[in-house]
Amino acid sequence: MAQPAWHDPVPLALDTAPVPEYGSGSLADLLPTLVAGQEVPGFTAAIPELTPADRNCVFLIDGLGWEQIRAHPDEAPFLHSLLPTSRGGTGRPITAGFPSTTATSLASVGTGLPPGEHGLPGYTVRDPGTGALMNQLRWKPWTEPKVWQPHPTVFQLADAAGVRTAQVSAPMFEQTPLTKVALSGGSFLGRLSGEERMDVAAQRLAAGDRSLVYTYYSEVDGKGHRFGMDSDAWRGQLMYVDGLARRLAEQLPPRSALYITADHGMIDIPFDEQSRIDFDEDWELGAGVALLGGEGRARHVYAVPGAQADVLAVWREVLGEQFWVASREEAIGAGWFGPVIDERVHGRIGDVVAAAHDDVIITASVNEPHESAMTGVHGSLTPVEQLVPLLEVRS
Repeated sequence: MAQPAWHDPVPLALDTAPVPEYGSGSLADLLPTLVAGQEVPGFTAAIPELTPADRNCVFLIDGLGWEQIRAHPDEAPFLHSLLPTSRGGTGRPITAGFPSTTATSLASVGTGLPPGEHGLPGYTVRDPGTGALMNQLRWKPWTEPKVWQPHPTVFQLADAAGVRTAQVSAPMFEQTPLTKVALSGGSFLGRLSGEERMDVAAQRLAAGDRSLVYTYYSEVDGKGHRFGMDSDAWRGQLMYVDGLARRLAEQLPPRSALYITADHGMIDIPFDEQSRIDFDEDWELGAGVALLGGEGRARHVYAVPGAQADVLAVWREVLGEQFWVASREEAIGAGWFGPVIDERVHGRIGDVVAAAHDDVIITASVNEPHESAMTGVHGSLTPVEQLVPLLEVRS
């Protein structure tokens, strides 16, 4: 009988990881391109395929990536019909940035900067000043927002240059630190229903000769996390937001461009031991680790002093066929977080960074029970998570 062909694991080569299109086609490039077309000083058009408009509206649908729209023409007929308009009529997506997660992406949108500059490089990251994990979505523990993210937003700079600027979102987001560091500038208009948001966004777009309006809807992402994308709940949300997008598009005032995009895509992960690796139950992965940050598909791993090389070696040996596993310097050198890393951001990035390649996540059942129970997840560099639409309607 033939013997099994045992082999040492061969880690994924880091140069096989898709790098976000920072500087030419990422979320961080969208607002700078739009306001450059509105003649706001200090900005250049980074996404060359886009044509300037006097009035620009960005509708960001949380969790609705490019591949999800492509796969659901029946539930999202309007959005699906706009796929050929994406990225200036090229029919191509743009990229979210790494990690492909809400806090990071919204900061990239609002500041016009990649994660290595705005400084929100993950769901949870270590604060070098305190040594504790900082949740950048929920802003826990409390950290002074303007110290954590000191750069002005594009909205603030556009407003100062005379562009009528507004954000239209759920009222609960008005005072959150994430809104203040990423999306503040001009007027915040809180509206509970999606229909109200679309109507108010159109009104605010018409309020100035030059205007910039941002509006947001979260529940596609929420239902995906809880129930997965095969669920009726998720499909119902997709149908609803498709109607919202049509409602807004039909109300555009003259000389307007509407851009429909997302902060990331999503992938459903099965609930089995092969697909969900529990860090809290794995002594090998935990050896030498002081803190586990990030999220299931994009982990920041912080080693105890002196153990960085050993942690990297173990994570690469155990997970390297399923994850791109990089040291901090390798991830930075590969451009995962953008071409520039601010000094204050360097220590927030893990000593080891692990980005999922396969349909697998690293859970933490004890320390992250809520996140570990999610069906739909995101964060990594794969196309299903990384590619987002830039659908366009013009009047």
